Amino acid sequence: MERIELAAGAARATIDARGAEAARWSVAGTELLWIKDPRVWDGVAPILFPVVGWTAGGRARVAGKTYPLGLHGFARGMRFAATRLGPSRARFALAAGEETRASYPFDFWLGVQYALFPTALAVGLTVKNRGDAPMPYACGLHPGLRWPFAGGGQEDYAVEFAEEEDPRVPEISADGLFRARRRAAPLEGRRLALTPDAFAAEALCFLNARSRSLRFVGPRGAALKVETSNFNHVALWSRPGAPFLCVESWTGHGDPEGFRGDLYEKPSMRLLAPGAVAHHVARYSFSPARG
Repeated sequence: MERIELAAGAARATIDARGAEAARWSVAGTELLWIKDPRVWDGVAPILFPVVGWTAGGRARVAGKTYPLGLHGFARGMRFAATRLGPSRARFALAAGEETRASYPFDFWLGVQYALFPTALAVGLTVKNRGDAPMPYACGLHPGLRWPFAGGGQEDYAVEFAEEEDPRVPEISADGLFRARRRAAPLEGRRLALTPDAFAAEALCFLNARSRSLRFVGPRGAALKVETSNFNHVALWSRPGAPFLCVESWTGHGDPEGFRGDLYEKPSMRLLAPGAVAHHVARYSFSPARG
């Protein structure tokens, strides 16, 4: 099954078995995910696993061995087994195999669950350690939300956090590594104004964010609300002038500049005991413009 089409009331979603990636999501005809254009970005809403962000030199180390493990890991390029659970629900699964062990020597199982509602889309990640040793991992969601999604220009939109966040975000090097230096994000209280050039200096990464929800707001009260469970970082990313804003939920982040340690030592990795299971959830809810 290459793709699964979901429906709930006037909402529609299309999920691709490659990468278990949402390709479309609309509510009453309003498209809320950007339509992929590989000339701009070859993604829509990739699943990030078993790392988030860049590894130094595109490589990771485990127990003295080096493995090729690039940006955001390999799950987004893998074909998942797809199961339709009903008209509005689907599950996708990826298990460790010879191909994955060449990059990540752990016996994992990754499940991605989608549930579509009349005005919302929920995405859940389930990570299982099927091995006999603790398993370091990171995971994330990387949806490219349409910007603008309710008319107006990009400068008419903002992100509103549920809590006040530290306005100092890490500088990111040209090769995607996190520097110790911080720069100021254009936060005013809990509100972050958005402009087409807001991401000219790379993503805005709010590490250990206080907020478990935020709103991507547009003209006349239109909004996309993002609510998360068991993700501790929030990243906002786009390309200058591109018609999308990625509101990313992460458990981990890119390598620090100069890091040459083991995956077990990499900052912000989760450690899953043998036989243990972890769940991570995000829900995206749409409120149309008033009037």
